[in-house]
Amino acid sequence: MTDGAVTAAHVLVAADKFKGSLTAVQVAERVTAGLRRVVPELAVETLPVADGGDGTVAAAVAAGFERREVPVTGPLGESVTAAYALRGTTAVVEMAEASGLQHLPDGVFAPLTATTYGSGELLRAALDAGARTIVFGVGGSATTDGGAGMLAALGARFLDADGRPVGPGGGALADLATADLSGLDARFKDVELVLASDVDNPLTGPKGAPAVFGPQKGASPEDVATLDAALAHYASVLGPEQAGQPGAGAAGGIGYGALVALGASFRPGIEVMLDILGFAPALSRATLVITGEGSLDEQTLHGKAPAGVAAAARAQGIEVVAVCGRLALPPTALAAAGIRRAYALLDLEPDPATCMAQAGPLLERAAESIARDFLS
Repeated sequence: MTDGAVTAAHVLVAADKFKGSLTAVQVAERVTAGLRRVVPELAVETLPVADGGDGTVAAAVAAGFERREVPVTGPLGESVTAAYALRGTTAVVEMAEASGLQHLPDGVFAPLTATTYGSGELLRAALDAGARTIVFGVGGSATTDGGAGMLAALGARFLDADGRPVGPGGGALADLATADLSGLDARFKDVELVLASDVDNPLTGPKGAPAVFGPQKGASPEDVATLDAALAHYASVLGPEQAGQPGAGAAGGIGYGALVALGASFRPGIEVMLDILGFAPALSRATLVITGEGSLDEQTLHGKAPAGVAAAARAQGIEVVAVCGRLALPPTALAAAGIRRAYALLDLEPDPATCMAQAGPLLERAAESIARDFLS
């Protein structure tokens, strides 16, 4: 026992995915296996978490929501299968399921023309299933269209000066002359739509969606300038006041579309997801919390799942340790976030490619170390 063992231990594993290696469910399974190799009868509760980005529906399903699949329009206009999660009248909709980067072929980007139309279809499917509260997780998008595609799928019309529909994607919004929102699905007036995101950027400008996130979606500097101007024009037609609100720039500006036209309210993704997943009662039973994600870095401190988990646990006086593939935070930053110690897989296997390929077994080894340091 090197770090002060927890007595009558009840461990809560509340970690996000290790992107490219393990889902959040797999992370929980591997950590549990490693812990029990050292403490066989250990009480372990798992609650895979997400912050609104890709993996959000999977986390909801792991918490007891029903997975529903529907065909929708992908970001390039092709048909894709997308899932949402439903429990009673509450739905968790993940825009990346319909409009995410995972639907693009390797090396293929469409920064000017990728559409969120399928995200609107996915929201409509949740409404058709009886949802009256929708948690709309946004992140991991292939798109920068300000949510125009989403709104078009829900009944809006975006027309050019000749009265013709503008084309798909953010670039075409430069030609927008008229936005007709009168045909929007009226059910949104009676639905609580929560925009859940770890991004609080505005729609445009130096911290806006095109400038900050466009390059990740294949946008050249010229594309970024084109998209920024087109989205600024789009906002001037729909309502410029919402363009600067926190979350407007989330997922290529789909946050703006949800705020300006669908009556959405913005909440940090991890905060709303912890509520939805039942984190508070699980935390009340825990004596040690293990959180984590693929890379613990500066971004983690700004609304990512491990920071949200650690903050909630610290408020209850419960010790938190973290697992990760890569650790890029000093001990002082970890401590400030409420994380006692972090265990990085790259410390066990320094070759990144091998580390990612062997993430499962390495994570079990890391969990064994946690058990020896904190539980035995």
